[in-house]
Amino acid sequence: MSNENSRMYYEGGQTPFSMSALTDSGDHITYNSQAARFSEYEGSAPDIRPDGVLNGAVISAAISGTDDLIDLTAFTAMQAGVNRSVSASLDETITRAATDVSSISSVTLTSAQAIAVIQGTDGTDATFSETRGDPGGAPLIPVGSIELGQIRLTTNVAGPITDDDIFQVPGTHLEKSLFPVVTVKNSAGTVEFSSALPLIHTGAITKAIYGKYAEPIFLEQPFSNDFVPSEITHSGSSEQYYSSVRGSSTSSLSRGSFTADLNDGITDDILTHVNKNLWFKYQQDEFKTPYVLTQGKLGIARTLELLKSQKQQ
Repeated sequence: MSNENSRMYYEGGQTPFSMSALTDSGDHITYNSQAARFSEYEGSAPDIRPDGVLNGAVISAAISGTDDLIDLTAFTAMQAGVNRSVSASLDETITRAATDVSSISSVTLTSAQAIAVIQGTDGTDATFSETRGDPGGAPLIPVGSIELGQIRLTTNVAGPITDDDIFQVPGTHLEKSLFPVVTVKNSAGTVEFSSALPLIHTGAITKAIYGKYAEPIFLEQPFSNDFVPSEITHSGSSEQYYSSVRGSSTSSLSRGSFTADLNDGITDDILTHVNKNLWFKYQQDEFKTPYVLTQGKLGIARTLELLKSQKQQ
């Protein structure tokens, strides 16, 4: 129950964080920021930028027809939080194994925005390994680089690279910025991928995830009461059939609200944030830890009266 120790706060400002790397929580799915939660205030919403190709970067056999060469179309990629535009590259050399065994070469974009082909360890036979760094497997990619595709060969005899030698499946041979799908968790200040990111970089780590975001600063709204948190509500319906009844349910999110006795209803700071997406924090007791957080657009319904000083005259 609310009492004189209850407090109501609203997002009155933001602490910005410049573009920087997020930290792997250890499951390679959830990545942590430096913020306790993300603001969605206009101009401060999180901008999350995983490393990887955005579009283009199609590998093909060299147009020149020369043995052991590939071409690469122009592409754009997100790298270290920056949108890179990379020109097409022609006649990149693929090095074959010394004997007729499996060999995988990774085509990469380096942290210096150059195309580099990295050869994996030669296999012991014609069988490929899907374990990075193993004989017959793809190499680990330098930290900060982006894998664009793989060339898989089983012969040391020079010849043109064919379509069957080129592999560019997202998440397996090709790092895409927007794959797997990422979800921003505002309340936790984290981002979460739909599946674990592969450990394909030196040191068995994932690609880098960068982000620019802001953390809300809470200001107390004095003379407030009647806080109603936003809740998920459910409704059900049913239909009678000859032998049974079938039911269904729907869910909706209710609007949160609170009442505040403003200073004059015109110059109060909270009014500068009307129609903005804010965080709101309610503490039932300011001397205890528990609190309720809710986020949404601020709407108001004012009743303007005489100022208190005028009422007393």
